[in-house]
Amino acid sequence: MISLLTDLNLMLPALLLSALLLDALLGEPRRWHPLVGFGRLAVAFEQRLNRGPGSIRHGALALLVLVLPWVLLAFLLSRVLDGAALFVVQVLGLWWALGWRSLGEHARAVAAPIAGGELALAQEKVAWLVSRDAAQLDARGVAAATTESVLENGADAVFASLFWFLLAGLPGVVLHRLVNTLDAMWGYRTPRYLRFGRAAARLDDVLNWVPARLVALTYALCGKRRTALRCWRQQASHWESPNAGPVMAAGAGALGLQLGGDAPYHGGWKTRPVLGEGAPPDADSIYRALRLVRRGVLLWLLTVTVTLVVVGVLL
Repeated sequence: MISLLTDLNLMLPALLLSALLLDALLGEPRRWHPLVGFGRLAVAFEQRLNRGPGSIRHGALALLVLVLPWVLLAFLLSRVLDGAALFVVQVLGLWWALGWRSLGEHARAVAAPIAGGELALAQEKVAWLVSRDAAQLDARGVAAATTESVLENGADAVFASLFWFLLAGLPGVVLHRLVNTLDAMWGYRTPRYLRFGRAAARLDDVLNWVPARLVALTYALCGKRRTALRCWRQQASHWESPNAGPVMAAGAGALGLQLGGDAPYHGGWKTRPVLGEGAPPDADSIYRALRLVRRGVLLWLLTVTVTLVVVGVLL
């Protein structure tokens, strides 16, 4: 009986590991990616419903119509399928939600030209990752922007997906990934999206509140723990985003870096709080941030596996 429970409990780590390996080996699907199709559908909805000054109600309606059918489908599949079929569908669903390898590819594409002194190329590549005016960034600014992106997107595209899958299975990870995608598309404080994108932005904040703080703790445990915890405690509340603040403050502290500060955007320079403490970022900081995310993923896998084995033995 104990052996059977242990085997069943090990299915979840095996599922997580399978999805992570698929992402590591294949990355995001090059063709027919579900999120690409979803994004095109979201653009069509937004263009049709977001007219004039925009409406919170229309944005909430678009969010509901776009997300709910896919969450219900994921729920039905989770109830109808079992055995190997359910395992495969869950692995594929989690793989499609992850963006671990893609994040690493984009980050390394910036780090390499910084290290080689090719600032123009680094500026071109960082524009794919952040919304800043890349042309006004020097090498340090490019490194800082990329490092911040790795820390924040690691939380959104890797850890939050793992969290919601662990908490609510396939429906949970589908809900989180689709809402997060809409927030990335509509969650801007511009005249066009300020009202229409509010529902997506607020729901994304709610869904990421717990994962963000678990990620901040993970970064602290995998880096300079005391510095990370101190920076999280003292600096996170000053950041504009309630979830990015803890993640990036703890991440910067864990790496012994100073991030944040004033940054150029297309609307002008924006004053931002300083995050972390220590050395200014460089090309190596980007690689160190990627290693921090990798160590965090391994820590989560180990924690889940050990927890489930212990629970299985105790039961």
